[in-house]
Formats: sequence, C-alpha cells, structure tokens
Amino acid sequence: MATELLEKYGNAIESLTLIPSGGGVFEVEKGGRLIFSKKSSGRFPEEGEIIRLLEAQ
Repeated sequence: MATELLEKYGNAIESLTLIPSGGGVFEVEKGGRLIFSKKSSGRFPEEGEIIRLLEAQ
C-alpha cells in the first residue's frame, strides 16, 4: 500500500505514517479525516481503491 502511494504521488506526499497495530485494524486517513476503515467495511481495500478514495477527496 505505501509503495503504491509513493509510486503514484512521489514527493507530493507531505507525510506518510504507518502505525503497526493488532486486532486487524486497518484505517487510512487524509488530513485527519477517515478515508477507509477495515473495521467499518469488514474487508481490506481492493487494489487501487485507496488511491481512488484519496483522489475523490
């Protein structure tokens, strides 16, 4: 996921933080706003889904 974002946006990314956790938590935020939540959706994102969601913001 991080690699996909960095390949697409490169230096345009101001900051990218990965926080390891347990319990199957997987969330993506942009500017403090929740973009994707595995807990809410019950699934991992499909390939390219996070980029589509980020661009829709």
